Amino acid sequence: MRGTPRAIELTPVTEWEDGAVRAVDDYLAAEEPLEIRLGIGIAAHPLSVTMRTPGHDRELAAGFLWTEGLIDAPGQLASLRQPETGADGNVIEVELNGRILEPADVQRTFFAASSCGICGKASIDAVRVRGLRAPNRDFRVDPEMLCELPARLRAHQATFDRTGGLHAAALFDASGALVEVREDIGRHNAVDKIVGWALLAGKLPLAEHVLMVSGRGGFEIVQKALAAGIPVVASVSAPSSLAVKLAREMNLTLVGFLRGRRFVAYSGQERCLTAVP
Repeated sequence: MRGTPRAIELTPVTEWEDGAVRAVDDYLAAEEPLEIRLGIGIAAHPLSVTMRTPGHDRELAAGFLWTEGLIDAPGQLASLRQPETGADGNVIEVELNGRILEPADVQRTFFAASSCGICGKASIDAVRVRGLRAPNRDFRVDPEMLCELPARLRAHQATFDRTGGLHAAALFDASGALVEVREDIGRHNAVDKIVGWALLAGKLPLAEHVLMVSGRGGFEIVQKALAAGIPVVASVSAPSSLAVKLAREMNLTLVGFLRGRRFVAYSGQERCLTAVP
């Protein structure tokens, strides 16, 4: 039987500190490939391979299928299976109901995910083609509450505390209460795990929630939040130019540099600020 996924690995290293050298053990964030396959058993064929931190793999696969537009209704996801043998547990087999993926559909989806460094217009056009809707316009959050979110997220980053090498995504409700948190070597994977959790729990769309991410708020974070119906995305670092363009077009609230008692609202500021210059 497959063992529990390991998010942390221990490795011997050589440490230099103030002229002194010593051999110590250090913790590393685990990174392994996850292959997502369509079909079950010998009938399965590869769909995607992503490098991730093992753990919550079913959520990651479900979230990936949803946020990349490969499914657009919860009922299309018939089953998610992680084979007990082979590939060290790094395979998820997906069965779909009532949805046949054509090669063109998959190519278009991955072009949308990968092209943000090539052609911003093509990336945003691909989001339009998918028909993603503007998130809940009536949702409001207190700016004082937003300022508390980084510390609340940090308090639940158990693996980061030991490795210093993981990103995190956390879901909060309107009061600032933590709903779920996920860590991963990739920030987009952490978001997919959150969305996958919501999909499998029957909680989509997340129209009354805030998504907080460590690191920067890139285009892929914004488009995944839109796919989940999340109205507010906050990050401790800067967003990218394409993320800002997409957030403004779709009226998603995008907050960056959320540190201490300061943040910058790049779009949708009416959800978190009552006085706008």
